[in-house]
Amino acid sequence: GAQVVFDQFISSGERKWLRMSGLVCLLPHGYEGQGPEHSSARLERYLQMCAEDNMQVANCTTPANYFHILRRQLKRDIRKPLIIMTPKSLLRHKRATSPLSMMDAGTSFHRLLWDDAEMQPDEALKLVSDDKIRRVILCSGKVYYDLLEKRRAEELETVALVRVEQLYPFPYDDVNAEIDAYPNAKSVVWCQEEPRNQGAWRSNRHRIERVLRTDQTLEYCGRDTSASPAAGYASLHTQQQATLVQEALGLISNGSGKY
Repeated sequence: GAQVVFDQFISSGERKWLRMSGLVCLLPHGYEGQGPEHSSARLERYLQMCAEDNMQVANCTTPANYFHILRRQLKRDIRKPLIIMTPKSLLRHKRATSPLSMMDAGTSFHRLLWDDAEMQPDEALKLVSDDKIRRVILCSGKVYYDLLEKRRAEELETVALVRVEQLYPFPYDDVNAEIDAYPNAKSVVWCQEEPRNQGAWRSNRHRIERVLRTDQTLEYCGRDTSASPAAGYASLHTQQQATLVQEALGLISNGSGKY
């Protein structure tokens, strides 16, 4: 029933009837080993409905960005539906925190968030200078923290992590500027927890390719194509999660390939 409402009214109401909507949907979404019925909000279906700046789709990883995107929704002059993916584990994740200064006057929502290794003074691992970075990983949502912890454990100083907090409208200028900041990074990776035929890969792959340099290649790292949103066994989930994180960081060969 809800699918009909999204198709007929929420995604296309402004285009068909000039009726704006400021609806906010907080949808549980995150691969945490809870099985097919409790892992996916079908992110790919919302992205498939996106066109002509009709909606906003986000996957926030910090309390500050979550606060700002809700505040922006109320304060801005226009009204657009806002779809937010909300992983349950980030409610209690020790690294998913923000200082109050990030919610103070003069702060705002960031469509793209930078690497904690460059922004947090207490971060244990420090990256090499930007011109020595060899690999850039673009991701969205809670998989960032899995990548962050594994990178620190392996002391990978030449791998940069970039969070795309707003998946639509896609932040072309922000992503372009961030990739250009690493002039010698030849490998760019899109890492996601979802299977290849789900999540943001098929919607945003061509958008990422638009901002790449001619000497760069884009790789996919994530779960293989699947009819089910997630594995039904916790042990298989753990194995899949570990594999996609290691592939993204370049620790093992990428079985998913470029495309």
